Amino acid sequence: MEIKIREVVADDYTEVVFLWNDVLGVRNVNIENFRVTMENMNKDGNYKTFVALFENDVVGFVTIVQALSVGYSIGYLHIQGLAVKKELQNSGIGTKLLRHTENYAKEIGISSIILCSGFKRTDAHAFYVHNGYDKDSYCFDKIIKLD
Repeated sequence: MEIKIREVVADDYTEVVFLWNDVLGVRNVNIENFRVTMENMNKDGNYKTFVALFENDVVGFVTIVQALSVGYSIGYLHIQGLAVKKELQNSGIGTKLLRHTENYAKEIGISSIILCSGFKRTDAHAFYVHNGYDKDSYCFDKIIKLD
């Protein structure tokens, strides 16, 4: 299976939004808020989204951000989302996206990658461990009601 990986372009947005919703279970992502977010991410310059293509169709993606942190002189990469079409999971596409991210980190001099994964996503946890990622913390979040 020949998989190409490249940066996302506007023509990919519909497929990436589908993956956010279908695979990651995020229900508040739609094409309009995704487009606005991507424009803001591109302006910021610290974000990248890479897509995996099979026969010119988007079959997966990874979104990352370079973040600063005390103790990391150049920062670290945070994987904000990684998804592969359900019917193509376990075919090596996710691993290729991770390797692409790792190579990108090396290119910019970053030696640490962090990600969070929901408790119920045990298959994803096994995937990350299989790819050399250590489970070393919990992620916490809180929704703040805006008045």
